[in-house]
Amino acid sequence: MPTFQHQNATQPDITYLPDLKNYKQRTARRLANEQLENDLPEGFPAQLEGPKLWKGSDYEGKESEWVYQLTEQELEEVDKAVHDFEATEKPLSEINKETFPLPNLGPKLKELIEKHVLDGRGFVVVRGLNPDKYTRVQNIIAYTGVSAWVGKRGLQGLHTIAHIKDLVPEKGLDDIVAPAFTNDHQVYHTDLGDIISLYALGVAEEGGKSRIASSWTVYNELAKTRPDLIHTLANDWPFQTHSDLNKEKEPYILRPLLYYVDNKLIIQYARRNFTGFGKNPRREDIPPITEAQAEALDALHYTAEKYNLGIDFQKGDIQYINNLSIFHARDGYTDSPKNTRHLLRHWIHPESAWKLPPQLESTWKRVYHDEREEIFPLEATFRLI
Repeated sequence: MPTFQHQNATQPDITYLPDLKNYKQRTARRLANEQLENDLPEGFPAQLEGPKLWKGSDYEGKESEWVYQLTEQELEEVDKAVHDFEATEKPLSEINKETFPLPNLGPKLKELIEKHVLDGRGFVVVRGLNPDKYTRVQNIIAYTGVSAWVGKRGLQGLHTIAHIKDLVPEKGLDDIVAPAFTNDHQVYHTDLGDIISLYALGVAEEGGKSRIASSWTVYNELAKTRPDLIHTLANDWPFQTHSDLNKEKEPYILRPLLYYVDNKLIIQYARRNFTGFGKNPRREDIPPITEAQAEALDALHYTAEKYNLGIDFQKGDIQYINNLSIFHARDGYTDSPKNTRHLLRHWIHPESAWKLPPQLESTWKRVYHDEREEIFPLEATFRLI
C-alpha cells in the first residue's frame, strides 16, 4: 500500500497520514503551554441540532434506512434510457433529464435527495444496477443519466467524470497526485461541490470500505471540549493552489475551513492541501500551517473516525452524500484479477443547493458554472483535483 509521507522543513511535524501519538503529544503540549480560547467565535452555535447529528452506531446494521433498492420497473426505465440515448449517437455531454427520461425513478430520486441528503442525515445509497450487463460507455451513460436527476454535474480538474482506482500497478509511483489513485486508506476530508456521488463498477477482493461521518457531530464535540479549535478552523488557512487550475497563478489562497451560513454548518477542505501528497508536496515558499492548525487537522480526522459509519459497496451501488455536512474516507484494500475496486465519481450541484459563504463562491463558479467542455474519459487518468 504505497503512501507518500512528505515532511516539509518549514511546517509542524505533520504528514498526510495522521499519527495518533503525535496528535496526543501536540494536544498535551498546547494545553499546557498556550492560552487557548474558551469561547466560540461570534455567530457560531454552542451546539447544532437536527437529523444531521448522528453516530455510526445509529445506522450500523440498519441498511434498510439508508439504502434505496431499485424496483424492476425502475431498472427497466434506466435500461431503456441507456439504450435509447446510445442510439441517438449524441455526445455524453448532452445527457440530461430530457435526453435520459426516468418517469418514475427520476422524481423519486429527486425526493430522496432532498429529504435525506440535503435536509436529512446527509447520505443515501441507491442499489440495484448491474454494471456487468453494460459496456463502459453504457455504464457512464447510466450513472450520468441517473445523476442528472440529482443536479448539475461539475468539473473535476479537466474532466466531468472521475475514475477512482489504484493506478500504481499500471503507472508506478512517480506521477501519483492523490490517494484516490492508490490502494492505501484515505483520511477524512471533503471534495468540491454540494453532493458527492460514487458508482461502484467493481469492488476490491478485500477491504476498501467507504467511511462517512457527520461533520455536525464532530463540530458539537469540538465546540464543547475545544472551542479554541473552532476558532482555528473558522480563521484563514493557507491553501496551496493547483497551478493548472489557478488562472491567477497565486501559489496559495487564504480562507477558513469552517463556516456557519443560513443556520447551517459548512466545512470544506482536504488534508493534503496542507501536508502535500505524492507528486504534489507542500511547497516551502508559502506560509506554513501553525501548530494549532496541525492539531485541528488531526482533531477533525480522529473525531470523525470515532463516529464514522462504514459502508461496504456492492457492485452497482451509487452513493450520494452531502459534501458540506459529511466527511468521507476509505479503508485500504487489495485487488485481485477477479475483483478490482473501480468507482466513477460525479460532483453535483442540486437545484435546492445550500447557500454558500462568499469564500467558496468563486470555486463553485469554476466547478459548476463557468463555460467548459465536458470530457468523459473511459479510463482512469491522473487529472484529479
